[in-house]
Amino acid sequence: MRNGGKLLVDSLVALGARKAFGVPGESYLAALDALYDTAGTLDFVMCRNEGGAGLMAAAWGKLTGQPGICMVTRGPGATNASIGVHTAMQDSAPMLMFVGQVGTGMKGREAFQELDYKAVFGSMAKWAVEIDQVERLPEILSRAWTVATSGRPGPVVIALPEDMLATATTMPALTGPVEVSEPAPAPGSMARLRQMLAGAQRPLILYGGCNWQAGSMALVQAFAEASDIPVVSVFRYQDMYDNTLPTFCGEAGVGMMPAVKALLREADVILAINNRFGENSTDGYTLFNTPQPQRKIIHVHGSDLEIGKIYRPALGIHAGPNAFAAELGALAPVRGNWAAWRAEGRAAYEAGFDLPDLPSAVDMGKVCAHLRQVLPEDMILTNGAGNFTVWPNKFFKFGPKARLLAPQSGAMGYGLCAAIAAKVAEPDRTVVCFAGDGDFQMNCTELATALQAGSQPIVLILNNGIYGTIRAHQERNYPARVSGTTMTQNPDFVMLAQAYGFHAERVDSTEAFPAAFERALASKTGAVLELAISAEAVTPRQTLSQMREAALNGADLANAAT
Repeated sequence: MRNGGKLLVDSLVALGARKAFGVPGESYLAALDALYDTAGTLDFVMCRNEGGAGLMAAAWGKLTGQPGICMVTRGPGATNASIGVHTAMQDSAPMLMFVGQVGTGMKGREAFQELDYKAVFGSMAKWAVEIDQVERLPEILSRAWTVATSGRPGPVVIALPEDMLATATTMPALTGPVEVSEPAPAPGSMARLRQMLAGAQRPLILYGGCNWQAGSMALVQAFAEASDIPVVSVFRYQDMYDNTLPTFCGEAGVGMMPAVKALLREADVILAINNRFGENSTDGYTLFNTPQPQRKIIHVHGSDLEIGKIYRPALGIHAGPNAFAAELGALAPVRGNWAAWRAEGRAAYEAGFDLPDLPSAVDMGKVCAHLRQVLPEDMILTNGAGNFTVWPNKFFKFGPKARLLAPQSGAMGYGLCAAIAAKVAEPDRTVVCFAGDGDFQMNCTELATALQAGSQPIVLILNNGIYGTIRAHQERNYPARVSGTTMTQNPDFVMLAQAYGFHAERVDSTEAFPAAFERALASKTGAVLELAISAEAVTPRQTLSQMREAALNGADLANAAT
């Protein structure tokens, strides 16, 4: 006999769960009690806010390919954690969020902190379910794990009534996950694919998704290299492909480089692997006509629901990325007269690293150049949301061992939480979080989580005193009318980080950064470096004043024309 909480935890251990991120709550006390006995096997990483716990679980799923586990209490706990569910969904990252629920005899009465979780999360998660009978817990948990990891991976929300968790049962725990083979390309589809690529004038490979297994992308790389086909990543998945290879030509995402847009517009056949054609990777759905694109698209995806969802492909291949990569690796390369076109794309990518001096005490172009030299090849970079993300997203080359954890959802505060989760998962790797001053303050209390878990990353706070992305939009659309984007009362970030047990320094010049970062790398308790950034240097190539002037001049010209 064991209660539902013990049955849940024993089954999670059998499924392979190693960490659970959460904030304790009285609604799932039985599960917390069961975790008392699994220290060292399944550990509870106690967070300071459910939003931070949700983002850590989402980042864990993206980094490891295994469901990130989040445990939160009912009502406010679940709504706080919803940012992690939304982020995992947009990232196609596997995640399980367990939410305590009111007792089954109280449902429907708007009891204390009661929510209808299937209604609240029905459009946000891949699946939302409530377990009312303890005997069905292994069945539903097994299904939830499979749903989270198969097809297009994503988050599953599981509500757990407290009386169900406390009920005793003789039901056995799960013994392990269900092995689900990825769908493989249908007979004849690879021959058709090769025929289309061979007949192209300007073929392109566009890839995405986070559920690649070790060695699979290497097969895609080998085919692309042998065929000399340019390769572009979707938004924030450039780390999946070796950026040092001459076929890699950049990332299709926010702030898309003109050369990448040109590649996507000029390509006549696009092999799209494991991507969902999101807004950011299609430049607001303007790069291709909807629903019938003006170029041939071969769309490969593990979920049949993604194929043809937005664009009608010339060839749809229902196949997981790893099963497809195995077939592509066995395919003879294609040849064509596109070498110069590919070389132009690569040259433009390389040229994107060249920057003018920036009008800032700390020049982030030079900081990134230094970091590219000193960071280890297995670095993990993380970021949240803001104009500062251009630095980790556009000014690093990710080799085969490096990783980038960055949210497709544009969630502020993700970077610090992801860095902590990465350090929990990979304690021996160098983890560096890029955060704006506004972004950092979304979840800065999670520094306490890092301290308690002994998983303290290096955090670079780019302090420019503004919400940079919104200020840039303001200056472009409502020039010289600043409203709600200036932070006049930021805390002393150095003292704050030291209070949480981190090594901390303020860096007031570009020249001081290398030595400060060396000290950060040597610190045994992580580090927070506050970098003095000018608000003028809001983007690498255009200042705020230049944005304002261009907008005002445009308005003057429009007025003159009328």
